[in-house]
Amino acid sequence: MKKNKQLLFLIFLPALAIFMQGQSARELSVLNKESTISDALVHLGEELPNHARPEADSAVIKRGYELVTLGRTIGPDGKRSKYISKYYVCTSCHNLEQENPDLSKVDPQARLEYASQKGQKFLPGSGFFGIANRETWYNGDYEKKYGRLVEKARNSLAEATQLCATVCSSGRLLEDWELEAILAYYWQNQIKLKDLELSKQEWEQLRLAENKKLAVDLLKSKYVQSSPATFGQTPANFLNGYEGIEGDFENGKKVWELSCMSCHQTDGVSTATFDNSILTFKKFMRHLNQDHPYNLYKISRYGTYADKGKPRYMPLYPKERLSDKQLEDLRVFIEQKSQK
Repeated sequence: MKKNKQLLFLIFLPALAIFMQGQSARELSVLNKESTISDALVHLGEELPNHARPEADSAVIKRGYELVTLGRTIGPDGKRSKYISKYYVCTSCHNLEQENPDLSKVDPQARLEYASQKGQKFLPGSGFFGIANRETWYNGDYEKKYGRLVEKARNSLAEATQLCATVCSSGRLLEDWELEAILAYYWQNQIKLKDLELSKQEWEQLRLAENKKLAVDLLKSKYVQSSPATFGQTPANFLNGYEGIEGDFENGKKVWELSCMSCHQTDGVSTATFDNSILTFKKFMRHLNQDHPYNLYKISRYGTYADKGKPRYMPLYPKERLSDKQLEDLRVFIEQKSQK
């Protein structure tokens, strides 16, 4: 009997060693390239934010995606919902995919080049990719435009979404189930660790988490936690443009095609339609020095407001979404096209 026990122990010992090795391997592989930012932060001891929806099922996420892209969906009651807005959907102003090649930086020129490579639109609103990984919304100068409305929206993704639905899109307040669906969609559209270009040493630092604070700091250095917004000014002299900045035709062409024409083409979201005719470009140059919607500096920097009877409006471009240099590029493109 004693020999049988010894034999069983000898058989069990290697199995135990293999099991323990497996446990150690699993501990080291808690995080992998498909892990999300929230996976990593929870692994490092952080709590999930209020807008987290990790248990949302695919049907709810699908409703959220349709609300974002189509403005309506089939609700839990099996009936088609009303449009959130008669005029816009979220993707009128916001891309859903990654916009910046380096997620730790806000660089409008890098974003424009990335958009050109990927066939994306160059839009005024911050992207929805990783929106659930941000910690604040309606940042920077947006208080100048929306006043006290941003107080609740700054620190709540749910309130930020409601502000966008009611004011920015000239729409209505979201019903509870609609808001839940959109938050669920946001949550599955998180940044993943594979998007951060981590070194081997950084991977180990996150996986082992021997110093959790340093690991959290490392992780958060790899992506922005907010979308800064600085409202720009028009040049002192419209005819001279921004002093010391020389425009580039090819770069201006990208802005025209990926930004202006994304809304102002035929069947676009705007009622003001452009084409690539010389008449369109001449109209811009004719109004360059006037207080007119075709003054490209004023309309880009100040936009318009959704006044009564005019729910369709032009959103302004913060400098982080369209730089002074890119505006000069656009001006050069329009100027040269008006002469052909």
